[in-house]
Amino acid sequence: MREPPLSTLSGWGRHSAPGRERVGEDLERISADVNLSRGLGRSYGDASLPPDDEPNVLNTTFADRILGFDEVTGLFRAESGLALSELNRLLMPRGYFSPVSPGTKFVTLGGMVAADVHGKNQHKDGNFGDHVTKLKMRVGDGRVVECSPEQHPDLFRATIGGMGLTGHILEVEFGMHRIPSQWIWQESRRIQNIDEFQDALEESALEWPYTMGWIDCLARGKNMGRGILMTGRWAEADQAPSRAPKRGFQPTLRFDWPSWVLSGLTIRLFNELYYRKQWRRRSSGIVSHESFYYPLDAIRSWNRMYGRRGFTQYQCVLPREAGRSSARRVLDVLTTRGGASFLCVIKDFGRESRGILSFPRPGITLALDIAVRDDTQDLVDALNEQVLQEGGRIYLAKDSFTRREHFEAMEGPRLDEFRAIRDRWDPNRRFRSAQSVRLLGD
Repeated sequence: MREPPLSTLSGWGRHSAPGRERVGEDLERISADVNLSRGLGRSYGDASLPPDDEPNVLNTTFADRILGFDEVTGLFRAESGLALSELNRLLMPRGYFSPVSPGTKFVTLGGMVAADVHGKNQHKDGNFGDHVTKLKMRVGDGRVVECSPEQHPDLFRATIGGMGLTGHILEVEFGMHRIPSQWIWQESRRIQNIDEFQDALEESALEWPYTMGWIDCLARGKNMGRGILMTGRWAEADQAPSRAPKRGFQPTLRFDWPSWVLSGLTIRLFNELYYRKQWRRRSSGIVSHESFYYPLDAIRSWNRMYGRRGFTQYQCVLPREAGRSSARRVLDVLTTRGGASFLCVIKDFGRESRGILSFPRPGITLALDIAVRDDTQDLVDALNEQVLQEGGRIYLAKDSFTRREHFEAMEGPRLDEFRAIRDRWDPNRRFRSAQSVRLLGD
């Protein structure tokens, strides 16, 4: 059978590579001779792109059947191509929500495992992988196996956060969370600077299950890191509207914005207006789960605002032991080098995940979108060098520009353990990606 011609595959940041997708409903059958899985392509960089010498990838999105759900315990099992958006549509009306949700609902269960996604409740509930009980996988020697904390625990831990490099994830089993309504009680609070932000996040974590903040990353001096802290919890039935939230108008960006639209001047103006919109010191009220969890999903193809060259998101975690001033030092590198960004998010991390290469650790995470320019590599290098000094690390699901030497220095013994497990399960390095070639030398 003749292979279809190559097309252009891309990540959400518009990083692209030539490739061809194999699509089908029976993942166990069609995964036999393909070396990388790909869902909805929402990893920002090259994690779901094939290496140059092996362009075939397995697209999982047609394999989206629900295989089991216990409404008493919340235990749920489905094929890995099921999207979080569909999971929400089906189970939220029945009073269940994913235990952890990233900032987009357009992600598959397999992608949530591979990236070990975290959300606004990381300080309380950890990562998605902390709630996974079993995985069904096709591994390097062609076998289809189940793994769990008790069965093949090394494979299980390496797969959570392993970016698809340990095999094809075919099925996922995890525990859903009970929710009292489909609405969120949210409180917003204006914050003066990065030091106050870190205090506020730690204080809020004791009371609120969901916390995150937007930072004006261009502000300097005493106002560096000013922003808006948003906290939330599921609204009780007697607090929430009796109806389910309605889906509003969803515009679509149909063309790439020219590069001048996101200049330093326009981003500075946006940041000022966004900060000033929180004109009260504190405000609170009921909001829909969509606006709280997925504000950017309200605009389809919003990545086009960064132009044809796309963007990268730089996300790092700075450990508690680095001290309060570590975030200020990283922001200083960003502002000194002109790394203008209108989307800079800060969150509090409470614990490590069970995944060997999973991103979080106790500390502060900063995530900022950066339009790709001629000097983006130099900016990422400078940020990585500072993060290394702080003892931090970066998130692979967002990365496009990190150099191998920086990644290896950040990961150290964790990377050695991950490689040893790959040696046992995939000694010939069958499972590779453009990212693993760049960062691991595959």
